[in-house]
Amino acid sequence: MTLTDRLNGAARRVPTWILYLLLFLPAPYYVWQGMTGALGVEPVRTLEHLLGEMALQLLIAGLCITPLRRHLGVNLLRFRRAIGLMAFFYVTLHLLVWLVLDVQIAAQIWADILKRPYITIGMAGFGLLIPLALTSNNWAVRRLGPRWRQLHKLTYGAVLLGGVHYLMLSKGFQLEPLLYLAAILGLLSLRLRFGRLFGRFVRA
Repeated sequence: MTLTDRLNGAARRVPTWILYLLLFLPAPYYVWQGMTGALGVEPVRTLEHLLGEMALQLLIAGLCITPLRRHLGVNLLRFRRAIGLMAFFYVTLHLLVWLVLDVQIAAQIWADILKRPYITIGMAGFGLLIPLALTSNNWAVRRLGPRWRQLHKLTYGAVLLGGVHYLMLSKGFQLEPLLYLAAILGLLSLRLRFGRLFGRFVRA
């Protein structure tokens, strides 16, 4: 039995609810840190950052699933819905912290969305995720048929906008957002024709 077979066998034995639970746990931990003063002198901004970064990490993890199966034979497709929904959960928390704890003033919220490009891009990415979250269920898959796959290609745009949003809000030169954006572009490139050639090279 190959390592890939062992990984696939282990993945089949893991219930998806465990993944939901594990991915949920950072949220109350971050909130607890904020309430106990462990997030520094700007706990709200730090909480925003942690939740947004977690969302971006999960979106990138979701992008990894198809290339892993297509090029390396590792099948984690059964976890893609959980990863996607939890990414939406963290994006929503990120947005709520910004709305409720940071800005607070409704007029200022709309002004920021319209005048600050990085917020405009972030909101556009969030908007693309909404129909994906609403249709991440078996009923929608059956109802939409082949259109469901086409709709869920919005994920590519959402994660790309998320990466650009992170890069734009960073002050000065920071390597981390560049690495995130590079990972996103690399994973999206694997969906082009040369992605198959890359997969054959890796398996060789």
